[in-house]
Amino acid sequence: MKAKLILSFLLLNIVFEGNSLRAQRIPELGIVATLEQDSLVYASGFKMLGESVGRMLSPALSKSQFANNLKRIQQAHSNVFLCNIFFPSRLKIAGPDVNEQHVLRYADSVFMRAKQAGVKLIVQGSGGARRLPDSYDIERAKTDFSAICRNLAFTAEKYGVMIALESLESSETNFLTTLASAAEIVRRVNHPNFKLNADIFHMMRESESPQSILDAGELLVYCEIAEKETRSLPGVKGDNFKPYLRALKAAKYSGPIFIEGNTKQPELDIPLSFIYLTRQLKEVYSEK
Repeated sequence: MKAKLILSFLLLNIVFEGNSLRAQRIPELGIVATLEQDSLVYASGFKMLGESVGRMLSPALSKSQFANNLKRIQQAHSNVFLCNIFFPSRLKIAGPDVNEQHVLRYADSVFMRAKQAGVKLIVQGSGGARRLPDSYDIERAKTDFSAICRNLAFTAEKYGVMIALESLESSETNFLTTLASAAEIVRRVNHPNFKLNADIFHMMRESESPQSILDAGELLVYCEIAEKETRSLPGVKGDNFKPYLRALKAAKYSGPIFIEGNTKQPELDIPLSFIYLTRQLKEVYSEK
């Protein structure tokens, strides 16, 4: 099965590369993985890797721990392009218990370390940190959250870092569970360092149409993907992502697509996912 997939990938690559008339550039692929998997990630075809704020950049890390992380990042084969899981659950960024001074102080430290590490993008999902109390006024939450995100954006700008706001599925949080709702916040913030992450996995779990990608196309700087049922890596279950990939193409999306999923056999699933997703992308981008 895997050999057949590799062969079809190689044949499609020859056809695609041989027809420059169809050449709208396909998005570059990355994967969220630990730095310990860097060699496997790079050998599988990925040139970009995503880590976590807690492991790489957190203010809770000592200076020596962070210095060791810097050395590891600099020595990695893959470009550590982003860190996710921006805020720990205990540090509230939405609802009635937000301490904005603490939030901004924490963010300033993260962004400063991101700049030192060459990390260009911070993904702002953080479902626990933005979970609202039951029956909390949603409009008040949107207003207050937009205000603090605007201040986060100004802080990120100081360090040349981009924030990508992520919609999450309703099992992870009760605030901003669709791409459309996250896009509304990005429009309210209206800052060049605060943009949108289209997470296709979460969109599929929430049955959100690819049309939301088209509607928010001008806001997108980042995209994530995984298979719907168990968040497996692309190719494990064989999910068809083409409707969402066509929406990215139609929106003229130019950022990367990162796989963020689960695997118990990374040596098999990581290279498979690169081949499988690349094949679907090339099929979509070769369509007239």
